[in-house]
Amino acid sequence: MTKWKTERVAGTDLDVREVLAVYASSGLGERRPVEQAERFADMVRNANLVVVCRAEGELVGIARSISDFSYVTYLSDIAVRKEHQRAGVGRALIEATRQEAPLAKIVLLSAPAATEYYPHLGFTPHHSAWVLNP
Repeated sequence: MTKWKTERVAGTDLDVREVLAVYASSGLGERRPVEQAERFADMVRNANLVVVCRAEGELVGIARSISDFSYVTYLSDIAVRKEHQRAGVGRALIEATRQEAPLAKIVLLSAPAATEYYPHLGFTPHHSAWVLNP
């Protein structure tokens, strides 16, 4: 098993092509505007809490959040390369995100395929979320 490490980074310091590769491998790219290069780059650059996971220098996972660091952290994306899934990377990314804002609750919208994953990490469902698309 490859050793990996999580760390907080500035979204502006990331190579967007490397992030795109993670989204594509993870399956999250199917639900994000990956074909709109500038919009996708803005997503990464403007998130104020970004935690990444690297294995031997390669980006294998990312958690992209918006947080006030006091009350709530909206975990808008968590993506892990397919070959690193089910190895604890997602859990480590969530824990590293929590450590950056320990008093804030974490809120996320789950991908349909991941709805069974989050309860195992202590998340509880919230049935009054609303979405207003542009």
